[in-house]
Amino acid sequence: MRLLCASVLFFEAVVVGLAIPTALALTEGRQGLIVWGGLALVALCLVAAGMLRSRAGYVLGSMVQLAVLASGFVLPGMFFLGVIFGGLWVLALVLPGRAARVQAQRFPPESTT
Repeated sequence: MRLLCASVLFFEAVVVGLAIPTALALTEGRQGLIVWGGLALVALCLVAAGMLRSRAGYVLGSMVQLAVLASGFVLPGMFFLGVIFGGLWVLALVLPGRAARVQAQRFPPESTT
């Protein structure tokens, strides 16, 4: 699960970083908010990815998903990206547990008697 979550956060950092120049070109004013807010989101993605050894990393990663979604108020296209990465984040949290349960059902541990 940690590898999937870290991958989502890393690629989200790349996409948010690439969205900064786009947001600057598409909006008038608020350049400081766009640059510093975007860089803060990139940094939070990377920090959360590095903290995934503890529960705090998953909490921070979830908060980053909400922040990316909220950045859609500055650049409306970020609503779309926020939904996409939020969905990937939820899948990265849920699917490994489901896969482990399915594997345990299909291949029960052998008892030694």
